[in-house]
Amino acid sequence: MSRLVRGERLSLTRRGESAELLVVGLGNPGSKYAGTRHNVGREVIDELVKRNNSSLKAGKEQALVSEIRHNEKLIVFAIPMNFMNDSGIAVAKLMKRYRLSEVKKLVIVHDELDLEVGAIRLKEGGGLAGHNGLRSVKQHIKNQDFCRIRVGIGKPFPNQKGAQYVLSKPGKKESQELLLSVVNAADSIESVLETGFDDAMQIFNKKT
Repeated sequence: MSRLVRGERLSLTRRGESAELLVVGLGNPGSKYAGTRHNVGREVIDELVKRNNSSLKAGKEQALVSEIRHNEKLIVFAIPMNFMNDSGIAVAKLMKRYRLSEVKKLVIVHDELDLEVGAIRLKEGGGLAGHNGLRSVKQHIKNQDFCRIRVGIGKPFPNQKGAQYVLSKPGKKESQELLLSVVNAADSIESVLETGFDDAMQIFNKKT
């Protein structure tokens, strides 16, 4: 699979240019939340940025952003600087900034309690499964037909609340499994760029 080519800096984006794809990884900002299950979406963006020798820069949209080019088209990777429950604020601003012509050009990467650790699934539209980050995105863009990369983190332990589980850090073995999930999720996004979301969904939803 070909690698993406690093694009211009934010200030050099062509005036009025529309992004071909906006990929947003959800999570919480700050060192307190680094490495927690809830932050796997952010880790996928970090992986993609690293692969492309790019960097994330803070912008006016309350997000860290990396712009790259794939086949001369603008691709944007972003991490909201808001907390998870307010993710939609940054997403709405990013969609406006990059003139997304279709909501299906928005891909949200997020943790998923309903999938086992190590599994990923690609999904186009549909329900929000009680995920507060997705709820916020829907609230602020008034649409839930965006695409998702769901990264499995498994169910809470017995007698453990969901919030406590997602905001805690996994053990060594689980961390290794989640790392593989992050790599697979990043691979799936590269596949989306090469073949489109539908084809990537057929490939990666069968792998795990």
